Amino acid sequence: MPLLTRMLNAPLSIDVRRGAVAALGELLADRRIATEGRVAIAVGPGQGDQIADHVRPSLAACEVYRVAGGTVDAAVELAGRLRAGRYEAVVGIGGGRTIDATKYAATLSGIPMVSVATNLSHDGICSPVASLTHDNGKGSFGVVMPLAMIVDLDYVRAAPERLVRAGVGDVLSNFSAVEDWLLAAEQCGERVDRMALTVARTAAEALLHQPESIESDRFLTVLAESLVLSGMSMAFAGDSRPASGGDHEILHAIDHLYPDTANHGELAGLGTAFCYHLRATRLGDGAERLAEILTCLGRHGLPRLPGDVGLSVEQFAEAVLYAPRTRPGRYTILEYLDLDKDETLKAVEQYVQAHGG
Repeated sequence: MPLLTRMLNAPLSIDVRRGAVAALGELLADRRIATEGRVAIAVGPGQGDQIADHVRPSLAACEVYRVAGGTVDAAVELAGRLRAGRYEAVVGIGGGRTIDATKYAATLSGIPMVSVATNLSHDGICSPVASLTHDNGKGSFGVVMPLAMIVDLDYVRAAPERLVRAGVGDVLSNFSAVEDWLLAAEQCGERVDRMALTVARTAAEALLHQPESIESDRFLTVLAESLVLSGMSMAFAGDSRPASGGDHEILHAIDHLYPDTANHGELAGLGTAFCYHLRATRLGDGAERLAEILTCLGRHGLPRLPGDVGLSVEQFAEAVLYAPRTRPGRYTILEYLDLDKDETLKAVEQYVQAHGG
């Protein structure tokens, strides 16, 4: 008998609204998450402690652990505590680094994880990938995606605006990633999961022309749901392909060569714009999309040029040249063009001259 449908991984619950964190206790009472109520809470710096104190009265059998940062060592240390405590589930409360460390720790411990995001800086709030720092830099690790997630807009509003805006850049990078995936299919015969592709592109389209900004609850809801869809597209595909292309190769190269230059979402947006510049100038396709992306980045005060993140033309060109080494085996516009050092520098100069006004 032919297979008429397929099973897709998706969270049991997605709650995006003001006051959503008040429902955390009720969510954790769901016996599909924790049958006996033995739950750990992992918090990071910032608002994590405040949220933990807010929900503690409704979680009688919980223990709070502090996550030192978004590192492999911090995640492994947390995993050891989770195993020792024989917990049934863990709640990660905080920003992207705390969520990623908790996802990795939950995967090592073999227990489900609930994500409570306090900012919207990137799609890690609901994805099967954790970006963690280790001795040799930063790497991406496959993890089990959160079983449920909460985004309380009251706490998102209390986060630094820069972190909230950054999520826009990460969502827009889906456009570039999808085009790279289709290019890999055309040039290398790579299999494309059209369902994952559709979800990733829909997430970006939903955000692209939103006229409002982070001052609006409606915009924050669209941003949060777009980040969730982006994370789910990776779960459907089984890897990060629908949300990570040449754009993310560039951001990972910048992270490696020039650490702490800017945050993930900011660099993803910049990398996306540059990759579309390459498509428009080298392939004769994508100029209209490039204009839309640059307009959206500008509307939300996100970096559009290397100088906006403190990089010179030469430094950015070095990162572009290094970028393919960050994801061996991934085929993108950068691998297709295979520009040498002089050509890369010229391309960056042209980009800055064309869009620096």
